[in-house]
Amino acid sequence: MAAATCAGYDHSVWSTAPLRNPWVRLSPMATRRCLDITASLMQFSTACYDRSVRFLTPRAGMKMTGWIALVLAAGAACFLLWAAAQHRSRHAGGPRTGGNARIEPGPPPAVPESDAESFEVWGFDDTRFHVNSRGDVEVSGSRYELSGKTLPSLFRWFQKVIDVRLDPTDMRPTKYGQRIPASRAPQALRDALADFLAPDQISDDGEQRLRHGHGHTQEEMYAIKFEAIVRIPDLVVWPADEDQVVRLMQIAAALDACLIPFGGGTNVTDALRCPVDEDRPIISVDTRRMNRVLWIDAENRMACIQAGAVGRHIIEQLAEHGFTMGHEPDSIEFSTLGGWISTHASGMKKNRYGNIEDIVLDFTLVTPGGKLARSSVAPRESVGVDARRFILGSEGSFGIITEAVVRLFPLPEVQEYGSVLFPSFEQGVGFMYDLASTSDVPASVRLVDNLQFQFGAALKPESSRLGKLAGKLQKLWVLKVLGFEVDKMVVCTLVFEGDRQEVRRQEATVYRIAQQHGGFEAGPENGRRGYQLTFSIAYIRDFVMNHWVLAESFETSMPWDRVLDLCERVKARVHDEHRKRDLPGKPFISCRVTQIYPTGVCVYFYMAFYYKGVEAPERVFSEIEKGARAEILAAGGSLSHHHGIGKHREDFLSEIMSPALLEWNRRAKGAVDPDNLFAAANQGLGRKREEA
Repeated sequence: MAAATCAGYDHSVWSTAPLRNPWVRLSPMATRRCLDITASLMQFSTACYDRSVRFLTPRAGMKMTGWIALVLAAGAACFLLWAAAQHRSRHAGGPRTGGNARIEPGPPPAVPESDAESFEVWGFDDTRFHVNSRGDVEVSGSRYELSGKTLPSLFRWFQKVIDVRLDPTDMRPTKYGQRIPASRAPQALRDALADFLAPDQISDDGEQRLRHGHGHTQEEMYAIKFEAIVRIPDLVVWPADEDQVVRLMQIAAALDACLIPFGGGTNVTDALRCPVDEDRPIISVDTRRMNRVLWIDAENRMACIQAGAVGRHIIEQLAEHGFTMGHEPDSIEFSTLGGWISTHASGMKKNRYGNIEDIVLDFTLVTPGGKLARSSVAPRESVGVDARRFILGSEGSFGIITEAVVRLFPLPEVQEYGSVLFPSFEQGVGFMYDLASTSDVPASVRLVDNLQFQFGAALKPESSRLGKLAGKLQKLWVLKVLGFEVDKMVVCTLVFEGDRQEVRRQEATVYRIAQQHGGFEAGPENGRRGYQLTFSIAYIRDFVMNHWVLAESFETSMPWDRVLDLCERVKARVHDEHRKRDLPGKPFISCRVTQIYPTGVCVYFYMAFYYKGVEAPERVFSEIEKGARAEILAAGGSLSHHHGIGKHREDFLSEIMSPALLEWNRRAKGAVDPDNLFAAANQGLGRKREEA
């Protein structure tokens, strides 16, 4: 595994920071020109000196000597430029020999008070969607593109889609924080933890324990607002390093407590929900104080990062040194590196940088039986069973990931956005299929269906008169001149990254193929807006829940030849399940195609329905979602592309895994963690569930 990797590497360096001298940016052609100029100036200076000695008076000779000195100085300057360029070519342009330069960044950026996260809803505490007195939706805060804006169409459009009139003043009152179970942690356990943890590293505060006892499924969020979560952690701890993690495990084992790792708390699989039949004291282990970039190997393009580092902070620190991991899940503002590994995550720019298994080279896992680690990292190895593959997606069942070595990529020279309108979803999928067979796939390519396209339009802020006129003209052009139909057209948003030549080549390929499928280039602004909306629309789920609407997303992956059929079948199944239960109005069900592969795609579905007057609506929602998941499997889709299993989808495991494979997983859990110290019981792994 890895982290011996991080600790054991040689940190002796030639330089602890990238070269900052502007001269080191000379190209090879500029270097040759400097050499030519230097040689010419030296020849000219020598000739002038000879002439001054032979033919000029002493005074004139002195003047000429001064000019010669200036010329020689200019020649010397050119020589220095050449030397600097040579230094760059030796120390930056190619691999060094005889040294191993490492950068050791400082502490991670301090988290300002303005970045406080909400315990009650998704995201930052300063950002909310709400309805104003005119019945228009407004977005508070200032961090997103929609922040501070009014969205005059959203609330009315959504009512039309679900065929229910929503009264903006009819909001369900929240009961958040009213029913928090008392801590069961005995004093002996508290005292033992206090022996090696500081007071601010241990908490039995009710709201802290509640927040660490759930993720972000709609059932969990419904429970904390309107019902209760009956079993939550008894203590929350924040270890600061690997030694404290080891000590924590020893104490938990000795005092018959159990542990549940916690990263950013953004999962949508019930992975953090505590088993109700767990009688031992439960300790939530929040890893976010283990948040440092330990080193950056600029030459070999690797970094060692502690597992509790949050995505947005990783981006900031690596960018300071000219690098990126390229991993950008929708939850990047809050999720952690350890969480990405534990859930086998994927990011929005996977097409360029890969999924988490492509980016992570090695990692360290602390288990009840000891630390799984290795002494070094190589580009590729064949050294027997690769335990790393078994830990990816293990969802906290085997131990705590403390640090990882990851691949780095130079920051792209160019980042550009784009978008393409297609007459239909079928034509958009055809475009993506042909694009996937080329070598010019952009970093991000996402195709939304017609309903989600309309949703994006409803999220447009209030515009000026001129803006409204421009919008009408654009609509007239698309519908009347191009002949697109308003209830069929779709959009594909694009993010291009790379050097300038590479991006231009990608753009040419994309728009050529798009044209072959009836696509119309819709400009970079729509692409940029579509990508950025990813982060702000995540807040809408909790907003509409207060207005009697339950909503959630789920995802899958499938081969290319199943895409269209699967999407239609899932939508039809949701409508059927909704109709069978005689629920009010109509369901909202839409999809988008995200990550693409040579063999298939990932598809997200978004589902919502009005629940006022419905008994146990969160369970009804879960039943409908399970019906949709069953349809996905029947149509040839996967159980999950990157969200994972947790407890939310474990009932389906027997449909996709053989009995022997399920038994293999159970025995692996028993071998690594025989006393079920890690007791989240995800994927059905753990003593309590096995006995049941």
